[in-house]
Amino acid sequence: MATVIYSISAKSTSDNKSQLIIRFKHGNQGKGIDQRTGSGIFINRDYWAEAVTEGTKTISPAHIKTSSKKLMNDENLTLRKELGEAETKLKDLEKHVLQAFIDAGAGKVGLAKDWLKNTVNEFNNIPTAPAEEESEAEHVPSFFEAFAIYIDRKKFSDNRRKHYQVLCRILKRYELYTSKPLSFDDLTADTLRDFEKFLKEEHTYYKKAVEMTEKAKGKNIGPTYLDIMKAVPLSRTPEPRGENALSDLMRRFRAFVRWANGLDKDYRLEKPYTHNNPFNAYTVPKELYGTPYYITIDERNKLYNTKLGEPLATQRDIFVFQCCIGCRVSDLWAMTKASIIDGAVEYIPRKTKEGNPITVRVPLNKQATEIVEKYKDYDGKGLFPFTSQQEYNRSIKEIFEAAEINRMVTVLNPTTREEEKRPISEVASSHMARRTFVGNLYKKVQDPNAIGELSGHAEGSRAFKRYRSIDEETKKKMVSLLD
Repeated sequence: MATVIYSISAKSTSDNKSQLIIRFKHGNQGKGIDQRTGSGIFINRDYWAEAVTEGTKTISPAHIKTSSKKLMNDENLTLRKELGEAETKLKDLEKHVLQAFIDAGAGKVGLAKDWLKNTVNEFNNIPTAPAEEESEAEHVPSFFEAFAIYIDRKKFSDNRRKHYQVLCRILKRYELYTSKPLSFDDLTADTLRDFEKFLKEEHTYYKKAVEMTEKAKGKNIGPTYLDIMKAVPLSRTPEPRGENALSDLMRRFRAFVRWANGLDKDYRLEKPYTHNNPFNAYTVPKELYGTPYYITIDERNKLYNTKLGEPLATQRDIFVFQCCIGCRVSDLWAMTKASIIDGAVEYIPRKTKEGNPITVRVPLNKQATEIVEKYKDYDGKGLFPFTSQQEYNRSIKEIFEAAEINRMVTVLNPTTREEEKRPISEVASSHMARRTFVGNLYKKVQDPNAIGELSGHAEGSRAFKRYRSIDEETKKKMVSLLD
């Protein structure tokens, strides 16, 4: 709750007048806003009454004693008028400050340390002194100014830039939720643990706010988490985040803080924005993945030969083509007819563009060549007539159902990290095409570096460790040795 409190300065002028001090408070002690400054209003200190309290309850607030008996005679007419004007001005100043607070976001956005002083100066028609100009090298950006610089100037792929923009918006919602402005020097390991807790629970804040709003039936219930979401919107309704998603967000946060400390090798700051790195005392949660599941070559062929109507038939062809070249869906989306060179597809994986760009060349097998030939007359910008990525993933599940590929697979629940048995049609997605390419090649040629040349994986990629599980056919041959 926002509160305006007045007190009187201990200093007096030669005519026994003292300035009234205005104090503005909002939020919890230590985490909220607490600023004070001179009001520009001076009164005879004999006519000032301090607040009267009993415990935590205010019986009488601090005020000007305009009803004093001394003021009732004609000799004090001028003084009475001055005090009356001061009292009116105090009330108007309070209204002005509270309205300025609302206009500034009502505590949902951090306030500058001289916000109250500037607000009072505005009320008193005193121009705010312009800040001394700083060169870009001298200016130390605020936390979110630095984040904007990081996103803008770091050589990210479009996809990774979007991931960092998502993290930035989450941090802004966290700042509004805690009512404590984020700054590099105030970050601690406890802050990181609290932010991790926020990531896990954000969907519950939304759910609770919706329930409260529905129960209120139009009545004013004050600010809720819905207000924060209006200020910093999500693209979809908040859902529980899995442990791997949490790990990914915290790793990105760590990379940003390391950059601000001047530790980024690719984009090293000439002068670090901070020397505080709370990640030194915080452990980022580990990502955990199950054994990769994918379709066999026979199942891929079954998909390709299943009779389907449009638009599923086209999306099926795209998926099968992706299974044959093993690229990420973002790279597939960027391909054009010019990507096909001398019977092979060539592309630079977007994930490597920001670091060590490499050109991947994958010769097309018969099935992939047939699909390219099928769409040679397509006159769109891309290689194939794509739908949206979201629609593409929905179509893949429908295609699996239509082809009756529903065998059970063991998957790891991203939220609970418990294993589950699910039909493969329910968990099929565009990334399964990449796993299908790598997994089936790994059965034939167990050389990660050779396969990485075709899939765009970096040399020594940890992803291949998950493909080293012995396939079912090999297991049966081994067990048969015991017969």
